[in-house]
This record gives sequence, structure tokens and C-alpha cells, in this order.
Amino acid sequence: MLLNQQGFNLWADGYDKTVQLSEESNQYPFAGYKAVLNTIFNEVMSIPKSTVLDIGFGTGVLTAKLYDNGHFINGLDFSSKMIEIAKEKMPDANLIEWDLSKGLPAELLHQKYEAIISTYALHHFTDEMKVQYITALLQQLTPAGKIFIGDIAFETRAQLEKCRQDSIDYWDDDEFYFVHEEISALLKGVCQLEFYPISHCGGVFVLSNFA
Repeated sequence: MLLNQQGFNLWADGYDKTVQLSEESNQYPFAGYKAVLNTIFNEVMSIPKSTVLDIGFGTGVLTAKLYDNGHFINGLDFSSKMIEIAKEKMPDANLIEWDLSKGLPAELLHQKYEAIISTYALHHFTDEMKVQYITALLQQLTPAGKIFIGDIAFETRAQLEKCRQDSIDYWDDDEFYFVHEEISALLKGVCQLEFYPISHCGGVFVLSNFA
């Protein structure tokens, strides 16, 4: 189900370019990519020098900007090649090679985070796994901390199906995209959840513990 590490390593050098082409043509899967990252960047920047955990940081496009602005970065990714690229941008960040499907590594559990971010990584998980993962991440937040998930996402199942039909030639049936009405139902009573659609196939979720 999860892309194997080798697949991601092969993609690491061309990854940012692939994203750029999809985004510039406003096509699935990366339409709105920069706006999604920018939204999360601005949210995290509102608390200076915060402790951040990035789940699936890739080449560090977003986290490197936060790092440059004085935030303390912890990150997980299962591609050693992408970690190499990210380490050049963030030499003092705590970057760990890790299979995301195994939850969080023990060394990160003693830390609380003002912001936990994940962009375009969790769509490899089924909704059931997403809920387990988010529930675990909520335990790692400071009292005012928030989780920001930017990903391929839709308000309703009908919107997802429309995008699927429009993009049928290159739609990925092995991925599990966020549908706001479905994930919010699964997390009802677990946490506070808001969804901000950014493009026809992307958006940002903001999750926090109940006060």
C-alpha cells in the first residue's frame, strides 16, 4: 500500500519539478500546492521559534523555510535520498529516516510540539490509519498546539469522483484522498477539525485538542 522507499528515492531529484508542472497547469494532483504550503507556513509563523514536527518532509520545501526563520525542526521521512537533500538545507534539524506507517519513533515521543505538519504524505494511508495516526499525534501537541495537514483533499465524495473522472488517465487508485465530510465524521468527538479548500483537489486541515 505504501510506496516503497526505493520508489521515493528514484523520484527525489525530479520530485519538485513534477509538482511544479502539475501545479502550474492547475491539474490533479498538485493544483494549489504552493498555496497549501504557504497557508501552513503562515500559520506556523504566527508563533515565533516554535517546535515543529514534519511528517513526510520530502526535500524540505516547507520545513526549510520554517528552519530559516528560527523554528526548531523535527522530521520524519522514509526516503534516505530526500533526507540527504533536506539535510543540506537544514543541517541542525533533527531529521529521521522512518517508515511513517509505524507511527512515531520513540525518540520523538518525549517532545511536545506547537505545530505538527504534514503535506502530501498521508494520502498513502487508509482513512482508518489516518484516524489512528491523527489520534496519536494529538497526544504530542502542546496545549495550544495544532496539526496542519495539507494534501489532496475534497469537501465531498462527489467532488472526488468528479476530479477522478476529469483526471482518469493519470488518477492514482492506490492512494486514499481526504474527503472532509468523511474524515470529520470519523474524528467527531476526538478533536476539533476545520477544513480550508485551496484548489479543486487540495486543501488544508487544521486539527487541535478540545480546550
